[in-house]
Amino acid sequence: MQEFCFYYLLFVLYAMMGWIMEIIVCSISENKLVDRGFLIGPYCPIYGVGAITIIFLLQPFLYDPLLVFLFSSFFCAIIEYNTSYIMEKLFNARWWDYSEQLLNLNGRITLKNTIAFGLLGLLLLFFINPFISDLVNKIPDSNLVIITIIIMIAMAIDAITTFIIVYKLKSTWKQIKKDSTEEITRKVKAILKTHPFTKRLINAFPNIHFK
Repeated sequence: MQEFCFYYLLFVLYAMMGWIMEIIVCSISENKLVDRGFLIGPYCPIYGVGAITIIFLLQPFLYDPLLVFLFSSFFCAIIEYNTSYIMEKLFNARWWDYSEQLLNLNGRITLKNTIAFGLLGLLLLFFINPFISDLVNKIPDSNLVIITIIIMIAMAIDAITTFIIVYKLKSTWKQIKKDSTEEITRKVKAILKTHPFTKRLINAFPNIHFK
């Protein structure tokens, strides 16, 4: 139980770090504050999944930083690609699209992002995770379990709420009958920006494309 709580808390912490990184990068590129993330809370689970995957699978390769970089790039690219595909199938919407960027694969991943994730994998295994793991290990076992339960409940409520919001977004799209997909996208965005939660989601994914 303690081991599960330990890794779950690492997952949450890295998901939060990913959310902060996304905000900084996107806010700089768009010259305005952008609240990133699919969920309402301050975390991007895809980063938590990527970090835990790297920690579990690449610890045996710490003797070779090049292998860590290559495998980190590979695993994170797979996670990003599959996340894009699954979310598109679930919600009938394209949440991000890199089709206009160089060296992309079906608009879901790019070489630039893949290299960046490889570098982040190096930082994670050699510098960040030893420090974070040491901090988490200092939390008493009883407190660790309580913290884990509270966070799991909060994230479950967040996930349910977000799915309701997204399906409202999807149903709003279905009510608009136009031949032009771009017209559908424009009108859905205009309607949904009247609600604070859906407005946040639209602002977080400005390039979302409804089908």
